[in-house]
Amino acid sequence: MTQDVPQYELDDGTTLPAVGFGTYRLTGEEGTRSILSAIESGYRLLDSAVNYQNEDAVGEAVRRSPVPREELRVTSKLPGRDHAYARALEAVEGSLRATGLDRLDLYLIHWPNPIEDLYVQAWRALVEARERGLVRSIGVSNFLPEHLDRIIEDTGVAPSVNQVELHPYFPQAEQRAADAARGVRTESWSPLGRANSVLSEPVVESIARTHGRTTAQVILRWHVELGSVPIPKASGPERQTENLSVFDFELSGAEVEAISALGRPDGRNKGQDPATHQEF
Repeated sequence: MTQDVPQYELDDGTTLPAVGFGTYRLTGEEGTRSILSAIESGYRLLDSAVNYQNEDAVGEAVRRSPVPREELRVTSKLPGRDHAYARALEAVEGSLRATGLDRLDLYLIHWPNPIEDLYVQAWRALVEARERGLVRSIGVSNFLPEHLDRIIEDTGVAPSVNQVELHPYFPQAEQRAADAARGVRTESWSPLGRANSVLSEPVVESIARTHGRTTAQVILRWHVELGSVPIPKASGPERQTENLSVFDFELSGAEVEAISALGRPDGRNKGQDPATHQEF
């Protein structure tokens, strides 16, 4: 059964589904089938990246799907090696060719890579790409508040989205508040903590029993309660449907706080601090 997913309105007037589908490692024909299955289950936000090497599989799934193109939101991300202005524009054009689509719905700078210090150039290029109609919405990923302020001050354009690592071990309260203060919608990558021990935390299991849900559904609902957009990945239709079935129950304020209290100072899965992490 297709799930009905609520939509958020972004600062640029476009909309974004409240839960998206992560496509990392979904490549080739098998990846296309998994992505098509997700669309059939009700996902309308597909999250890809140049570095995932699967833009072609995403585009093929979109073409095969009977869902009208205007109902889908296809995301890709700019790699660090292409932050220089001209290279960034070429990368956006390359993503269009790879997907075979006439536009992308959301394009993000994947990481700021502050040591190279070219992310402002990259942002100027994304602003240009939007003005040229290559993309509908532009945003960033893994940007700290100081990175956001710098690109906004330089261009006068705020990102519509900031996709960051966010899960119960790393709830990112300060980053979420910083995003909201700038009119930026937070998206959550690794929303289930890469299926680590957070799924077996006693407090999460207790809340799951209370609501008659799985622990994964409880955590994804926690993201919804926070107002962030989780991007879970699942290759099979059963888990895809399960992950999307989070809009017919609610968590209490106390339950949200109890899950957020699982946060740890060292909660990042792989220690990827955007202040120093480099990814090309």
